[in-house]
Amino acid sequence: MRGQSDPLDDFSRRAVSVDDVDKTVYVAGSGPAVILMPEMPGISPDVARFARWVRDAGFSVYLPSLFGVDGAYPLAEAGETIVRRACVSAEFRAFAGGGTSPVVTWLRGLARLAHAERGGPGVGAVGLCFTGNFALTMALEPAVIAPVVNHPSLPLDDPGGLEISDEDAAAVAERVARDGLEVLAYRFDNDRWCTGQRFAAYRALLGDAFDGRVLKAETANTNPPPFFRDVVGCAHSVVTAHLVDQDGHPTMQARNEIIAFLAERLGTQPE
Repeated sequence: MRGQSDPLDDFSRRAVSVDDVDKTVYVAGSGPAVILMPEMPGISPDVARFARWVRDAGFSVYLPSLFGVDGAYPLAEAGETIVRRACVSAEFRAFAGGGTSPVVTWLRGLARLAHAERGGPGVGAVGLCFTGNFALTMALEPAVIAPVVNHPSLPLDDPGGLEISDEDAAAVAERVARDGLEVLAYRFDNDRWCTGQRFAAYRALLGDAFDGRVLKAETANTNPPPFFRDVVGCAHSVVTAHLVDQDGHPTMQARNEIIAFLAERLGTQPE
């Protein structure tokens, strides 16, 4: 319910170590693995709802805790504090010129682990907002075969920039072309955090392998949580905070398209 936190008690809470770095990961479901990375300011009830939709479609969801309070409803003041902390964290490269965020190395290790545990042809990676581009740079891990880039906001100070080093950009483009990967992406048309310039930069890097889809801003949920209303300040989170949970709605169609993309790439049948 709106305004309430989510206890996440239908997920298994695990401590996962990659290269001697421990993080909490919430795991649920069965079938091929999908790494779902949270948006700012953390694993909100809306992020957990999307994770459950993916789980119920026949996937094992791995939801790592990267920032914020797990399950918390996104309030404005608390969210601003979390954003400031993340921007100065050594794990993230929030601004132009910083290159690839170091936390992606850990996430690639999580993808390897999830693939070993769940099998199948590979792993899906879904990024949201602050973590949006991580789904692309995770594709340097061979297990990742279904990257979904949702409204990527980094770098915060360059509307046409990509949060990736030149070396990693070249390697990702080569891997996408070599293995025939597709990259699915979403944004709202008036999103000041994820602009048309940014989607154009992805297109320039990946060519036709980049499938960038744009929704009309007026279709967004008009009553998002306070952080999204007061801090984000525009239609932004297509399948979480700004999703309208009604059959046939454009944001629900985006949700269905993402699940169908994962099913096609990972070899399951969506419900």
